[in-house]
Parts: sequence; structure tokens; C-alpha cells
Amino acid sequence: ENAENMYFFSELALTLNEPEERVAPTDSRLRPDQRLMESGRWDEANVEKQRLEEKQRAVRRRREAEAVEALEEGEDYEGYIPLWFERKVDAVTGELICVYKGGYWEAKDKQDWSVCPDIF
Repeated sequence: ENAENMYFFSELALTLNEPEERVAPTDSRLRPDQRLMESGRWDEANVEKQRLEEKQRAVRRRREAEAVEALEEGEDYEGYIPLWFERKVDAVTGELICVYKGGYWEAKDKQDWSVCPDIF
């Protein structure tokens, strides 16, 4: 019912992006540009999206500069390290995969998100 007003998404697809309480502040459902878009505030959403993209670019530039500096000083540079996952080589396929390393559910239980970066 009313599928034409919901971009012909299924009921499941429509609910996947519903906000949830007590999630990490990095949860993509909390993206401010997305929330603005979903409330029909397109101009504000576009401005916010531009701000977020520039913030991401600035972080990338900082990491790249840190890597160059470490290289010049002969030091190792680890770069970005995911909080909840680690990269491993799949024993069967030999491909690089991300495997959950733990910590998210414990942080959620405690509501301690102090390790999360400010991405929005």
C-alpha cells in the first residue's frame, strides 16, 4: 500500500534506516544530512552533506600528512585502525577481510562511546 510514495521500497527496506536508541555516535543512521533529507529539508541536507564531506577530506589530508612525516622520519605509520574490526587474510580465499574483534556490544551495554571518533 502506498508503494509509489515510498520509492517502491519493501517494508523491510523502509525500516532499515530507522533511528535506534543507544547506538554508537558513529552509527550511519545518525548522519545529520540524512536525517534532514528524510524530513524533506533538502537545502539544509545538501549544505550539511557538503560540510561532512569536507570534514572527511580534512581527516584524510591529515592522515596523509602524518604518513609522509612518519616516512621522512623513518618511523612506521599504522594509519586508520577500525574500532570494532580487524583486517585478516581469509584462510580459504586468500582475500583480505574484516573480522569483528569485539568491544561494540560491551560499549553499548555500558553506553561508553569514549573511543568513538567525532565523525559528524
